[in-house]
Amino acid sequence: MKKFFSLVLFAHSIFAMPFALIGFFLGVTQASESFNWYLLLAVVLCMVFARNAAMAFNRYLDRDIDAKNPRTVTRDIPAGRVSANEALIFVIVNCLLFVTTTYFINPLCFYLSPIAIFVVLFYSYTKRFTALCHLVLGLGLGLAPIGAYIAVTGEFAIIPVLYAFAVLFWVSGFDIIYALQDEEFDRSEKLHSIPQALGRKNALQLSSVLHVFSACCVIAPLYFGNFGWPYYIGVLFFCSMLIYQHRLVKPNDISKVDRAFATTNGYASVVFALCFLADVYLKSR
Repeated sequence: MKKFFSLVLFAHSIFAMPFALIGFFLGVTQASESFNWYLLLAVVLCMVFARNAAMAFNRYLDRDIDAKNPRTVTRDIPAGRVSANEALIFVIVNCLLFVTTTYFINPLCFYLSPIAIFVVLFYSYTKRFTALCHLVLGLGLGLAPIGAYIAVTGEFAIIPVLYAFAVLFWVSGFDIIYALQDEEFDRSEKLHSIPQALGRKNALQLSSVLHVFSACCVIAPLYFGNFGWPYYIGVLFFCSMLIYQHRLVKPNDISKVDRAFATTNGYASVVFALCFLADVYLKSR
């Protein structure tokens, strides 16, 4: 189990999981649904299973590429800690667990589950033919707040869709920053990415634009819902983290990419979610 946790980088769930919780509690409050521990557990399990399948499939599909890249040669499959067959079995098991769990939530979640699985797995192919792969990753993670909201209410609504777009633009923006590390490698291997296609300076500018869109999408719910001061603090902190990561990484200095990618964005999602939940709690009193 420990080696599979290493394979899927379980800690990276911190990016999408907080927004799934936002979608869940948004459904409980906005749609006046009652809180259900069983349903919350099912949503969390769906997030875990989908994330496991997506990351393990990415490692499985990229195993030969990772073996050539000095930055990724120590990953579990190239290093021999996990075999390719073990990784593929892990992917299949998690996909089945994901679909099975949605069956016990509601019919709409179950019917949409194959689409969700397709999106999160399809991302792993995209760098082979399009520089828009970062947006596909953002789309996959952006399903989290919508899926959690549907799990509670069985229907769509505008606010979780706005959060989905916030995640899409946020993730694609910071994934572009992360991809700066492999610009030359991607070019030599004929792989596609925004840094490979546009160069560092233009890639960072596009990442900034995407993060402006993300900021707009976390502000927009203020016009559709009744939010209090904790939410405003969350929005301010989230936007501050977007700005801060762009101050860490420059076209001529990408030494702080890991700090911008993991630490800054981890704080952004967790604190924003906590502020949202604090707002929900204060309104329920």
